[in-house]
Amino acid sequence: MKFISADSVLTRDDDFKSILESVTKDGTIVSKDIAIGEFTTLRTGGRADWFTEPNTHRDLAALIKACREYDLPVTVLGLGSNFLVVDSGVRGLTVRLKNKQFADIETNGNHIRCGAGARMKKVAIEAKTNCLSGMEFLEGIPGTIGGGLRMNAGAWGSEMFQLVESISYMDMGGEIFEIGIREIDFSYRCCSLLQNHIALQATLLGQPDRFETIADRMDSYSKKRWNAQPKARSAGCIFKNPDLIAAGKLIDQLGLKGVSEGGAMVSEEHGNFIVNKGGATAKDFLKLIEHIRQRAYDERGVDLKTEVQIIGGVKNHG
Repeated sequence: MKFISADSVLTRDDDFKSILESVTKDGTIVSKDIAIGEFTTLRTGGRADWFTEPNTHRDLAALIKACREYDLPVTVLGLGSNFLVVDSGVRGLTVRLKNKQFADIETNGNHIRCGAGARMKKVAIEAKTNCLSGMEFLEGIPGTIGGGLRMNAGAWGSEMFQLVESISYMDMGGEIFEIGIREIDFSYRCCSLLQNHIALQATLLGQPDRFETIADRMDSYSKKRWNAQPKARSAGCIFKNPDLIAAGKLIDQLGLKGVSEGGAMVSEEHGNFIVNKGGATAKDFLKLIEHIRQRAYDERGVDLKTEVQIIGGVKNHG
C-alpha cells in the first residue's frame, strides 16, 4: 500500500474511510467527522476525524496497522468519563472498545477475566454476585476496565493494580501480549505501559467473602460518593492528589469552590470536580483548570497535575 502523508490523507475523508474498512474482516464500520465530545461525560469538545467501535481484536489490530502505515494517530476513548476533548477536535482515528469481545466478563473461581471495554461497575456487581471481595470500590468509578488500568484508577484507599494478576494488551503494531503483574510498572494514577499500548483484557483476583458483607460495603461507598460528589456533568477528579494535601481540600482552602469560567464551574460539593453548568466549551474548562493550577502554585507552591485526560492537540499537563 502506498504511503500517503497524514496531511494529505486528512483531506481525503472518503478515501481513507474506505481504506480503513477494507482492512477489517469482521464487519467493523468506520465513521467520519463525529462529534466525539458528545461521547464524554462532559458533553463538550470538538469532532473526531474518524471513529470506530471494532467488533474484534482482529479488526482492531488491522486498523492499528493501517493507521501506523499512514502515520495517523490513534486515540482510545473508553466511556469518556475521564476525558476533555479540546474544541479543535481529535485528529486521526478514535477507537471505542465497546462491542462483545472487548466487554465480556467471566468468573472462574476467585478470578474474574474482563475485557477492557467492560464497565467497572459491572465488574464490581459480578464480583459481588460471586461472593468475591476487594472490587467494591470499582462500583463508583464511571469508566471501563481499560481506562481503569491505564490510570490505575482508585477510590476509598484501593486501586486497580491491587487486583490485577495479569493483563493482555496490543502494541501499536497490532501485536497482542499477555504479562503478569510482576512485569507491569505502575504508580499512583498511572500505568506507564498503557500510555502507549492498548489494554485488551485483565484477570482480577478477588477474595471469598459473604454476599451481605460485600453488598453492605458497596452500599456504604455509594452513599459516601453521592454525598460528597456533584450530580452535575463532570469528568470526575480533575487533578491528581499532591503528596501533602488532597487536591479537593487544597482547592477549597484557596476559596475556589463556585468559581466559573463560561459554562464551567468548580463544584460547590467537591473542589476537585469541575462541572458543566450548561453550554460549557472545552476552552472554558481549560481556562478554569489553568486558573486553579496558577493559584495553587502562586499561593501554596503546589504544582497540580491533571488526572483528567486532555485530548486533541493540547498537551496534557499531567
